[in-house]
Amino acid sequence: MTRTAQDTKIRRIVLTGLFSALIFVFTAYIHVPTGAGYTHAGDGFIYLAACLLPAPYAVAAGMIGGALADGLTGFPVWIPATIVVKAVTALFFTNKKDKILNLRNILGIIPSLAVCIVGYSLYEGVFMTGGFNKAAIIAAFGQTPFYAIQVGASAVLFLAAGAALDRSGLKKRI
Repeated sequence: MTRTAQDTKIRRIVLTGLFSALIFVFTAYIHVPTGAGYTHAGDGFIYLAACLLPAPYAVAAGMIGGALADGLTGFPVWIPATIVVKAVTALFFTNKKDKILNLRNILGIIPSLAVCIVGYSLYEGVFMTGGFNKAAIIAAFGQTPFYAIQVGASAVLFLAAGAALDRSGLKKRI
């Protein structure tokens, strides 16, 4: 059975919704509270979405899932930063390879770490303090270990799930 363009679009929209929900759950409910919020593995599903969906759909899934998690767990002030950070994060991965785990997608974890640290730290240090304040920015970068743990947990989830999905041949079926 051949897929029509309409079938493909519907599949992509459904997968975007599924990934949005997974990102939300793994961010909002499966997390470790920290002094400045929480650390989670939800970004691992952003990485997976970006390996399985074209960029606009993966970006949407990351933005929707992350923003919902911030808004519904008592951290709505972070929604603007989350929308930007998660959108950019999805762009470091590609769905154009035969396998989820390929060199580009594995290396995509590194710039994801940098965007997470720099994006959230600058947002906290500049926008949440009402202007450019060197001391506030330096203090905000004090959260770097927590952001590194978050990306590390997400990377473990991504690598384990990606390996399992590659073994199952899922990518060829969707």
